Amino acid sequence: MTLAPPRPPAIEPVAGGIFRPAARPLLPIASAGAAFVLLIAAGVALRAGQDIGLARDFNTLHIGLIGSVSSAVYHVFAPAPAIALTVIVAALLWRVRGLRTGIAFGAVVALTWLPTEVIKVVVNRARPSVAVMPHPFHPVQVDASFPSGHTAFIVAFVIAVSYMYRDSPWRSLLLALGSLVVCLVALSLAIDAVHYPSDIAASIVWSAAVRPRRGWYGWTG
Repeated sequence: MTLAPPRPPAIEPVAGGIFRPAARPLLPIASAGAAFVLLIAAGVALRAGQDIGLARDFNTLHIGLIGSVSSAVYHVFAPAPAIALTVIVAALLWRVRGLRTGIAFGAVVALTWLPTEVIKVVVNRARPSVAVMPHPFHPVQVDASFPSGHTAFIVAFVIAVSYMYRDSPWRSLLLALGSLVVCLVALSLAIDAVHYPSDIAASIVWSAAVRPRRGWYGWTG
C-alpha cells in the first residue's frame, strides 16, 4: 500500500486584531472601486462651489481661541506630520508586535488615505475663495480641495488603531476618543474654510467605504 505524501500544514491567519480573516475578500475592492467612481462624479458636480455660503458661515467662528485651535489643527495634521505620525506608530508596533503588524498598520492608513490625492487631481476643485471669507486663512492653500486629505488621514488613522485593538477591552474607549479627534479635525477645517463642508463629508464617506472590512486576509502572526 502506497502512502500519499503528507500535505504541508495550512497557513492560517491570526484570529484577532488587524489580521482577522476577511469573510468576503473581494468586497473591500468592489466598495473602493464604487466609492472612487461616485466621489469623482460628486466632486465634479460640486466643483462650482454650491456650499460656499455654508463655508462662509463656519468661517465666522474663526475668532479668538477657536480660530487659533482650528489653525493649529490644520498644521498638525498636514501631510508631512501625518506621514511622520504614521511611521512612528508603525515603528513602535514593529518593535512591540513584530514587523508584519507595523506594516499592516501603515498599509491600512496609506491605502485608505493616499487615493484621495488621485481624486483631488481628477476633480480639480478650487479651494473656497478667501475673498469672500470674513477670516481668510493664510497662507492661502492653492492645491485642489475635493476631498479633504486631512480628514481622510485622520479617519484612516482611527480605523487602523481600532483594528489593532479590535479584540481589546480598550477598543470602545479608543473608538470614542478617535471619533472626537475626527470631529475636531473636521470642524477645524470647516472653520478655517480651507475646505468646503462637502469636501470634508466626502472624505469621511470615502474612508468608511474603502476600509478593510475584517482585516488583511491571509496574513499570519
